[in-house]
Amino acid sequence: MDKVLIAGIRAKGFHGVLPEERELGQDFLVDCELHLNLTAAIKSDDLSKTINYVEVALLIREIIEGPPINLIETVAGKIGDTLLKRYRKVQKVVITVHKPQAPIPVDFLDVAVVVERKR
Repeated sequence: MDKVLIAGIRAKGFHGVLPEERELGQDFLVDCELHLNLTAAIKSDDLSKTINYVEVALLIREIIEGPPINLIETVAGKIGDTLLKRYRKVQKVVITVHKPQAPIPVDFLDVAVVVERKR
């Protein structure tokens, strides 16, 4: 199966369970992996035969910037489910939501959740 990858989509969201997360917000990063057959797109050089990654990135940003959600697990699941519903060509999605500014009282690089959804 072929893949379209979009890495590091950044947007400010107000997701989290703590009041300060909901009030101040923080940056979230999303990596998106779309599995689909790209043979027709490769042969035809026609955008309609593949996935428009601009549309995908805008949709992901819309979800990140949308109404607050408690868990990044839920954010990731919502992105994955929305992409599968909207793009019939996609057979599987792998979504990683990074929360690098999570309120953790130790030094850390990143917190992320990965979800995978299939048809």
